[in-house]
Amino acid sequence: MRRFLLLYATQQGQAKAIAEEICEKAFVHGFSADLHCISESDKYDLKTETAPLVVVISTTGTGDPPDTARKFVKKIQDKALPVDFFAHLRYGLLGLGDSEYTYFCNGGKIIDKRLQELGAQHFYATGHADDCVGLELVVEPWIDGLWAALTKHFTSTRGKEKLNGALQRASTASQRMDPVKPELLHIESRVELLRLADSGRRDSEVQEQNAVNRDQSSALIAESEPSLTHSVPPLSQASLNIPALPPEYLQVHLHEFLGQEESRASVTPVDPVFQVPISKAVQLTTNDAIKTTLLVELDISKTDFSYQPGDAFNVICPNSDSEVQHLLQRLRLTDRREHCVVLKIKGDTKKKGAALPQHIPEGRSLQFILTWCLEIRAVPKKAMLRALAEHAAGPDRRRLHELCSRQGAADYGRFVRDAHTGLLDLLLAFPSCQPPLALLLEHLPKLQPRPYSCASSNLSHPGKLHFVFNVVEFLSPTTMEVLRRGVCTGWLAMVVASILHPDTQVSPAEGGPAPAPEISISPRTTGFFHLPSDPAAPVIMVGPGTGIAPFIGFLQHREKLQEQHPEGHFGAMWLFFGCRHKERDYLFREELRHFHKRGILTHLKVSFSRDAPVGEEEAPVKYVQDNMWLHSKQVARVLLQESGYIYVCGDAKNMAKDVNDTLVEIISKETGVEKLEAMKTLATLKEEKRYLQDIWS
Repeated sequence: MRRFLLLYATQQGQAKAIAEEICEKAFVHGFSADLHCISESDKYDLKTETAPLVVVISTTGTGDPPDTARKFVKKIQDKALPVDFFAHLRYGLLGLGDSEYTYFCNGGKIIDKRLQELGAQHFYATGHADDCVGLELVVEPWIDGLWAALTKHFTSTRGKEKLNGALQRASTASQRMDPVKPELLHIESRVELLRLADSGRRDSEVQEQNAVNRDQSSALIAESEPSLTHSVPPLSQASLNIPALPPEYLQVHLHEFLGQEESRASVTPVDPVFQVPISKAVQLTTNDAIKTTLLVELDISKTDFSYQPGDAFNVICPNSDSEVQHLLQRLRLTDRREHCVVLKIKGDTKKKGAALPQHIPEGRSLQFILTWCLEIRAVPKKAMLRALAEHAAGPDRRRLHELCSRQGAADYGRFVRDAHTGLLDLLLAFPSCQPPLALLLEHLPKLQPRPYSCASSNLSHPGKLHFVFNVVEFLSPTTMEVLRRGVCTGWLAMVVASILHPDTQVSPAEGGPAPAPEISISPRTTGFFHLPSDPAAPVIMVGPGTGIAPFIGFLQHREKLQEQHPEGHFGAMWLFFGCRHKERDYLFREELRHFHKRGILTHLKVSFSRDAPVGEEEAPVKYVQDNMWLHSKQVARVLLQESGYIYVCGDAKNMAKDVNDTLVEIISKETGVEKLEAMKTLATLKEEKRYLQDIWS
């Protein structure tokens, strides 16, 4: 068989799952995939590799390669490497990303660009898949087109050769499917292509669609309307192209547990983990605010944990206990929840390179694994739906086949991906489905720690670390009466409930307080969101809502620096902050007034999106970008004439895009250039690390 090297770099398991899918399909198409994580440098050598290379890589943070690709990227970025170092290499690359972030698919783009700089050439055009609209829109046609590209490569390098029957059949089947148009191979994403032309229209359409979904889910859906469990023609009558059944590879045994204590630290072996007490928790919003915002103070004085203002860190959190119990009940394993899980690779598995999941530790109870190790709320991939269908009957089986089929892609996007439907939702919706435990352990990804921005300075609060979060609440996609909380924020809110204070003026009670609750945290290595090294450089900070968190740390830090260096020269600091209501969710109001009064914060511009004008006063600006536009001359001067820096923190989906668009408008207006030229200027600011974003979706 024709061999190719298949490397993946993954952060949350998506790139690995796609690479494994390619590996499984390769055999059917007459190829042999040599599959490795890109970090396993002892198992491959690109310098001497003669086979074609296929890379599947995700993007993490705001544009970084995954942690598993760090060493690889550092190695190939060695400036001492000659320009023909990889001249012998032929490769194809599939990048995964999210167009809600500025540096879309940047992890893949970094490697793609560097491989070409070192002489490597494409045998297959790069694909960029967008999680914002559905990775499968690019992933599936990219994989479909891969086999023809590999065949062409081998034919051209080894001369004409007779194709075996299996490859001919696969090629014929591929031709019967929808043809892969060349332009698909260059897709960035539908959203990215439309963003500049019509971002406003898209946002309104998304809001309208979300409203439709909510309305449909809150009432009994008519038989003429599709739902998670019900399809309509033509899909309900269609012949389906369903993916191949993923091969089973885990053998699971449950043994009575010996009762040793189980440490949550064992689930995150990569980074150092610190167990730290919570010394304070404060509710920053009023009880009638739309969102509840909490500030939590951690005592890190007895640890080696260190941070700078602008850094982020991870909170290691468990799944909801009630959801774990419901899942155990649904799997009929409640009476065995304390049993020890023992995993082995099935001797007769057809899965190539099958290995035990690294995120499932040995010798732990079933309840521990479901609580601390598996992302049970993860949106199931189509491969998991296909596997679940094997354990369902009648209409349930047919509907699961539809949702994982090529014909059911729209329904999958609407009722599974966009609705954030999880495993428990599926098991409740399809009562005949009774999967074995092994299926869950094979398909559920690792429970990821949740990142939070540091909201303090160690100069101002030595031995302490502050962070801020909204308690996320949403309705269940299958039973809209059930209110759910975010995995981490819901857990944190419960943990701090016993010590929570309603406002910052309340001090801990005198006497014998309750023992401080503890949580586990770990550092995040990508520290880029820092104050300028030159304190004289002016700074613009844009952070509505909890996006203000790192800027509180900036201001605390700057205040202490100015106290330590009273004769020093410090640049102006602008803050554009926004919230819904002045009297309900104006976070850190007293602190900001203090910084403004002292001259630390030279310009404080606040907007309230839901407050109506009082009396005959002019309608106030609603959003941070509106305030930026009002001060466009000053913003342009800081960035273009004074070599200033701009930091944006908060929501990626709407705010960050709107701020970016407003910056383009400001530069265009104040310098008298076309928008395209203004966009190039903004791109230069990003390259110079003077336009920095810490955003999330």
